[in-house]
Amino acid sequence: MKIKDNRLSRRTFIKGTAATLALSSIPLFPYERLFASGFPDHTIDIVVPTGAGGAADRNLQAFTGVWKKYLNTEFTSSFFSGAGGQVGYETYLGKKEPDCYNLLFGNMGPETIMYVMQKPPYKFPGDYVYFNQVDIDPSVIWVRADSPFKTIEDFVAEAKKRTVTLSVSRLPHPASIGTLALAEATGAKVNLIPYGGGNPTVVACLTGEVDASAMPMANPVSTKGQARILGVFAQNNPIPDQTNNAPSVNAVFGTKIPDLPSSRAFGIHAKAIEKYPDRYEILKSSMRKVFDDPDYKAAIEKTGRPWEFISYADEAACMEYAKNMAELTQKYLPLLSAKKKK
Repeated sequence: MKIKDNRLSRRTFIKGTAATLALSSIPLFPYERLFASGFPDHTIDIVVPTGAGGAADRNLQAFTGVWKKYLNTEFTSSFFSGAGGQVGYETYLGKKEPDCYNLLFGNMGPETIMYVMQKPPYKFPGDYVYFNQVDIDPSVIWVRADSPFKTIEDFVAEAKKRTVTLSVSRLPHPASIGTLALAEATGAKVNLIPYGGGNPTVVACLTGEVDASAMPMANPVSTKGQARILGVFAQNNPIPDQTNNAPSVNAVFGTKIPDLPSSRAFGIHAKAIEKYPDRYEILKSSMRKVFDDPDYKAAIEKTGRPWEFISYADEAACMEYAKNMAELTQKYLPLLSAKKKK
């Protein structure tokens, strides 16, 4: 996916400044609303369609901890882990006011897959918009460090003899698509077991409750040497030095599985953008500043997440990513519709 970076060039900034000075001699409306509206004048609430304490929670805290420097307000978070994220989306869209004081912090890949598979009673695109991507994290198959599977070839060879179990945070997930597509291509037998969040999914693999796990790369990397990544569902491994140079699955097996990253982003009611465009602009402009702040890099590194995964994208790029993921879901829907591949 092409990531768009809308940073202002020096020339564009100068032109914009000149235009602003020219406007100072005429009545400010509607521009006065942007600066005199007092937005925000109370706490912003963020709905997260997964469980508390996991990667989404840590990433959100890292972001909002720095965002406070550029948007003078407080943030509260509420977590809803049911039905692969559907409960969170229905809560956000059905119970939260579309006033720009209520935001969504979603994982665009899994939750777009969920939308296509489960057909919930809201519309996408239509009812909400993703507008500020914070990361791109490739999906992987990984095992605990002392696993008998030393390579992805070992994993597939064993899975041809018996059904191999893998923990996943939720069945509708890019990592699930990758694993099932690999199984279909190689004749491997896999059973994906959803654990309802990042932490329990990691623990299930590390304790030996399952043979392996399929998740975004940052999860096993954060275990500090307790995990071994076997294969990456991407053309390139973004952090080979931290993953024992784990290979691309396609490079090993000659498959043509598409890149399957996980990508978190902020979302907002489409009606909020329509009703309060000035507030929306304040949200976007203040958010964009976070990515260039060294305090954000420090906050991310404290979570154990690689800084290499942090990647800003605007509304257009976010919506393009979600559209592509919806198309992939349709393609692999027969595989995702069954929990067990025999």
